[in-house]
Amino acid sequence: MMANHLSHHLKRPEWRISIIDEKTEHHYQPGYLFLPFDIYEPEDIVKSIDEFIPKAVDLVQGAIDKVVPSENKVLMHDGSVLVYDVLIVATGAKTAPEEIEGMKGSEWYKSVFDFYTFEGSLSLRNKLRDWKGGKLVVHITEMPIKCPVAPLEFAFLADSYFKHKHMRDKVDITYVTPLSGAFTKPKATEALEHLLHEKNINIESDFAIEHVDNEKKEIVDYGGRAIPFDILVTVPTNKGDEVIARSGMGDDLNYVPTHKATLQSKEYANVFVLGDASNIPASKAGSVAHFEAEILTDNILRFVKGEPLKDEFDGHANCFIETGNGKALLIDFNYTHEPVEGTFPFPGVGPLRLLKESRMNHMGKLAFRWIYWNVLLKGTHIPFVSASMSEAGKKYN
Repeated sequence: MMANHLSHHLKRPEWRISIIDEKTEHHYQPGYLFLPFDIYEPEDIVKSIDEFIPKAVDLVQGAIDKVVPSENKVLMHDGSVLVYDVLIVATGAKTAPEEIEGMKGSEWYKSVFDFYTFEGSLSLRNKLRDWKGGKLVVHITEMPIKCPVAPLEFAFLADSYFKHKHMRDKVDITYVTPLSGAFTKPKATEALEHLLHEKNINIESDFAIEHVDNEKKEIVDYGGRAIPFDILVTVPTNKGDEVIARSGMGDDLNYVPTHKATLQSKEYANVFVLGDASNIPASKAGSVAHFEAEILTDNILRFVKGEPLKDEFDGHANCFIETGNGKALLIDFNYTHEPVEGTFPFPGVGPLRLLKESRMNHMGKLAFRWIYWNVLLKGTHIPFVSASMSEAGKKYN
């Protein structure tokens, strides 16, 4: 996204834009949620990275050893060195199941799965296809995580999936969270917990996992509370990339300390941070990276001209929440405003409803995959959706 945005403004030969990526494929990560339920196929969510690199941009394929920000250098594993004037860190977040004792033990990808990786999601799909029923536990290790609503979506989709297989009565679904409620925001928590109860999904809150017992097939918290499972679908600890740790640029979870309104690194003036790689208190969701990209483009152009940066990013997040049976919720919030009811994107008109289940929201969720591949990655603005959150059409008490 950033390369596409900036390539329109920073022209050769004065500027040279390079993307460093060790992978040859680009994954539509929201699609991992749908893969276990046979809603998407692997080819729906994996494409060659070459398709999305602008003509005026260089793709450097390879692994980074570390960044040396004091010298404006990126050191590659193959020994080569790239020098930069401006660095955009977009190293994201990844799962770290090894952080919890026993999580990546003998039952890993047998009865213990994640769905935040392509491999985990595909393995889980294969398991669910032939599963005869039992205790399904959907579990969050700790916050923050990428797409904080995804575990809830998984529980809702599982309910729908087993209903359509005519075996919902054979599956006990339990949602386990370290939070005191279903979500991080009170209004949304109220609506989402209502849906959990309506769909006969148990909720176990305030669960701080200590270990996974692979022999007993239990997860155990620090207070000794044990929850048995036949299949455990867990969201492991999420951390920033290890290259951030090797570079000495991150906090305890390898996230880069970042000014939340400008997206500039707190320590290095010519380093900016996009998406999940930062420690800002915004949701780690794809929509956030999209909104950030629009504001960050303006700030980088200001930086190279020696102009003051704008404090414009407000933490805007916009998320569809799949609730199963062909319906979804939509939430829209930022640093200061929690999700509330209303209409989106047009006040009083919609056509999308906020914090209300609808078929239209579900269609919006599925349409987002096309928008991602064909609009967002190419740096194209989505009409009528601003980078900063609008309060119009929302019902605040």
